[in-house]
Amino acid sequence: MKFVDLVRIKVKAGRGGNGCLSFRREKFVPKGGPDGANGGDGGNVILQAVDGIHTLTDFEFEKKFSAEHGEPGQGQKKVGKTGKDLIVNVPCGTIVYDEETGEPLADLVEAGDQVVVAQGGRGGRGNMHFASAVRRVPRFAEKGEEGEERNLRLELKLIADVGLVGFPNAGKSSLLAAISNARPKIAGYPFTTLSPNLGILAVDDERIVVADVPGLIEGAHDNKGLGIYFLRHIERTRVLVHVLDLSSGTSDEVLRQWEVICNEFKEYKEDLLERPYMVVGNKVDLEKGQKNAPVVESFMKSKGIPYYTTSALSGEGITVFMNALVELCRENPRPHSETRLFETIEPEKEIKTPPFRKKVEKATIIKMEDGSGYRVVHANLERILKRYDFEQEDALFHFARLLKKYRIEELLEQEGAQEGDTVIIGDIEFEYEPEQVQE
Repeated sequence: MKFVDLVRIKVKAGRGGNGCLSFRREKFVPKGGPDGANGGDGGNVILQAVDGIHTLTDFEFEKKFSAEHGEPGQGQKKVGKTGKDLIVNVPCGTIVYDEETGEPLADLVEAGDQVVVAQGGRGGRGNMHFASAVRRVPRFAEKGEEGEERNLRLELKLIADVGLVGFPNAGKSSLLAAISNARPKIAGYPFTTLSPNLGILAVDDERIVVADVPGLIEGAHDNKGLGIYFLRHIERTRVLVHVLDLSSGTSDEVLRQWEVICNEFKEYKEDLLERPYMVVGNKVDLEKGQKNAPVVESFMKSKGIPYYTTSALSGEGITVFMNALVELCRENPRPHSETRLFETIEPEKEIKTPPFRKKVEKATIIKMEDGSGYRVVHANLERILKRYDFEQEDALFHFARLLKKYRIEELLEQEGAQEGDTVIIGDIEFEYEPEQVQE
């Protein structure tokens, strides 16, 4: 299966159902009141982390996800059905970003973690909601809100217990195959694996996930080579294994591999240097490997660094290395949710306050550059007006009340608006007619 760890998708929540404009029609009730009910809310789009998925490959073929719309309200006070939420499954370790702003929204680490990435639109209110002692026959109902629409970037950062790191062609894939059930594609080419390989090291009742991440070159922290695409996959690992190619030149050149890796960790994220690790000298079966092994081992022991010599090809030293790796993992258990890179950002919920404490945000009036009129900018006012159907008889009455609530006429007058000037609020355009004040 192709390993994909970065995709872009588009999500759209469901639209709210329209409110109903209806009146009771019963044989023995000649003047039945309003009975139009509210529309149902639109469904949300939810991303959920699940086990059993290890790549974002599926999102290369399906990039648009839409939730169900809410149903319109009906007469006889029948509220519209709420649209079903759409749950999209992603691998554990997926980070969700808003593509437009770059804002991180969620780090879905463990199976069951969820985040609402697009909220469904609210259903419109039916005319029974607008009945009052003054207006007993309201001929007005709201349209449903559009669902939230968003472009997202999904980035997978592997959740593995052990990360095998090293230069290209150091033998990481061969080592992974030797210690686990993984069967990565292995060849003696002078370039690196292009995507991580995962293997399971099963010991007693314990399962240790081992990741062979793409080879590292000097300057990776500046995004040279595979760069960040390599480094991000070791952020969650609790144990690191530095794999050195003992057959690559002199012993100094072999040790240089370890120095480069440590320097790249420092430049990318310094706390990676504090991660528990061991060093493995691989390819001891080759002539140069046999010659360099004692020098490298002596150097590592002088630094107090756990070091093991192996040959993934012949199996030499593999059992000793495996036992040491299992012991190191047991000494450093994975804390619950400790690998979460940031907390999930919960969607903002509307805070309901008593009417006498509610503050109405002031609108902004912008004069058109060509002098043709004025534009009123106010997010909440524009959102409300999208729900108005001006073909309904009482829509203008509610519109006038809304303008008064937000003091639009007063603000237009302060900006020098004259009778007959064009005023635009969202998609609504009308002529300014100041209310005549009677003495």
